[in-house]
Amino acid sequence: MLIMAGKFIQLHGINRLAFYLLNWMHGILEMKSYSFAALLLLFWVFLSGHLGPLLLGLGLVSVALTVFLSQRMNVIDHESYPLHLSSQLPAFIVYMFKEIIKANIDVIKRVLQWQGSTISPQLVELPALQKSDLGRVVYANAITLTPGTVSIELSQDTILIHALTEEAAEELATGSMAKEVSSRVFDE
Repeated sequence: MLIMAGKFIQLHGINRLAFYLLNWMHGILEMKSYSFAALLLLFWVFLSGHLGPLLLGLGLVSVALTVFLSQRMNVIDHESYPLHLSSQLPAFIVYMFKEIIKANIDVIKRVLQWQGSTISPQLVELPALQKSDLGRVVYANAITLTPGTVSIELSQDTILIHALTEEAAEELATGSMAKEVSSRVFDE
């Protein structure tokens, strides 16, 4: 990268390089790109687990290059990276974590009580109350993430679900998860 920058300076001069860098920095400071870069850097640090200066510097360079290329390809927009969801996502992750733990405990109890057939598989069609495609997809994926339930088919106004038990189907029919998805701004 440094060799390329050196050749660019030789061919075009330092003023043109400064112009490109300033234009690039202006684009980086857009809110969507800035939050995208912050999330990428946090994700990179989380996956690498190393906090040495060299590795952090390389991480910064790779994140800056990724954001730059994403901007040049014009792929950071409202649909590909819904910025309005960033503030609601942590609370939704906590909610989903609780639901997954509850469903895991329920499935484990039913597996351990294998003699008294407590499993009653069934297909249930639930209304998809979300207005947006993103809301419906997040709702269907949230159902699939919880053990004992699987989204089979998603249409414009319904979701076909396979539930391991009648209780799991009834809990989904109450609409508490659908309301939670809608309240987390996945429905705009």
